[in-house]
Amino acid sequence: MRMFIGLDVHKNYLQAAVLDAEGHLVKQQRIANSRDELVNFFQPFDKAKVVIESSTAWYPIYELLSDKYEATLSNPARTKAIAQAKVKTDKIDALTLARLLRGGFIAESYVPPRRIMDLRELVRYRASLVRLRTMVKNKIHAQLLKRGIRIDAYPFTKAYNATLTAIGDYKIDGYLKILESLNLQITETSNRIKQTAEDDEASRLLMTIPGVGYYSALLIACEIGDVNRFPDSAHLCSYAGLTPSTHSSGGVTYHGHITKTGSRHLRWILTECARTHIRLNPDSNVTRFYLKLAKRKGDAKATVAASTKLLKIAYWLLKEKRPYHG
Repeated sequence: MRMFIGLDVHKNYLQAAVLDAEGHLVKQQRIANSRDELVNFFQPFDKAKVVIESSTAWYPIYELLSDKYEATLSNPARTKAIAQAKVKTDKIDALTLARLLRGGFIAESYVPPRRIMDLRELVRYRASLVRLRTMVKNKIHAQLLKRGIRIDAYPFTKAYNATLTAIGDYKIDGYLKILESLNLQITETSNRIKQTAEDDEASRLLMTIPGVGYYSALLIACEIGDVNRFPDSAHLCSYAGLTPSTHSSGGVTYHGHITKTGSRHLRWILTECARTHIRLNPDSNVTRFYLKLAKRKGDAKATVAASTKLLKIAYWLLKEKRPYHG
């Protein structure tokens, strides 16, 4: 008999709910988040459809179960029966997932192949290192502010760092050592990303767009994954959260701010690429579009609109496998 199993995933454990084909509750159990426990729990079920709620710990579980079962990853933001529930417990969430799965009402999330997941981890790792470096630099600035010290040199050049060392503050010296280590890690990771981007067809195509470097290209490519899963460029822009929100009632339609409901990584890097593209390529269609819109709606809105236009260009480059031409 086909079973429907909902898994509410947490860091150390999973809450499972099992329904039979008629919708009767067969089993509810909390399972330790380990491979052996999962295998033991699923052993009695030969045929089952499984839904896993997306979280930081979902991928190993999905990989393990998808080899044998029909596994689905639930999009928690769109699974409103859970996201907007007045009463939330692990048992209720797992049972709701199982019921939605049985009824065919699960809002699915895209599950990229392992290669794409590894690329995402690589570019996000570098981004996390850069954030840490910025944090350490801010700590040093804070120490200087506390001591009332101003240094007339460009921050964190050799001359600037030498002046910092001469101050003789153990806290600043400690932060400088951390900064040196982070710089080394960022350089090594950047070199790995550059090599990976040069070997990746999608990234090479994206790098033909002015303003898109190897890091940006690899990030965009791995966030999109298989471009053919999007029927057109508008769907890709929606996935990135770059489409305006829409409210229609009583024959009146209002378009608001962008939804920001998709990939925040993709949205961020496209904004950065759009700014660079506008600076480096003043005669392109994207730049002319930006300049015209900026006069009426300001820089911020025009930059977002230019990011959307740039993403549409990226879509067709990947779809048709051709380089960028002005």
